[in-house]
Amino acid sequence: MKDFLLRVFTWWNGATFGTLRTTRLHGELVGEDQYGNRYYRTRGGKIDPTVGVQRRWVIYNGYAEASTIPPGWNGWLHNTVDVAPSEENYVPKEWELPHQPNLTGTPAAYRPQGSTLSTGHRPPATGDYEAWVPGN
Repeated sequence: MKDFLLRVFTWWNGATFGTLRTTRLHGELVGEDQYGNRYYRTRGGKIDPTVGVQRRWVIYNGYAEASTIPPGWNGWLHNTVDVAPSEENYVPKEWELPHQPNLTGTPAAYRPQGSTLSTGHRPPATGDYEAWVPGN
């Protein structure tokens, strides 16, 4: 029952009923990424006359968080590239790091030295800072 209510009343907990219906009626699965997000396009590769391009969309695995889309799929979704990552034989370069979603707000978030949330102690002021005083 909880899943049903979440699908009806929220859009950020996966796909809504409308999106699932459109996907079933008009969608063609193109591929899936390492996070479980599934990518679709209009069946038959038809160009939508209202927008002038083929419609492409994603159904997120879990929360609708755009930073979980890897760069290759992001380019395909936005019609920057014509070939989906699942349809090409791409081999990453040795200097390329694996894609990471935005970790802000999680325990794994980046906390620079001096941040009040970082571990350890903040270094003392070095004396090169002069506080602003109103009227000067």
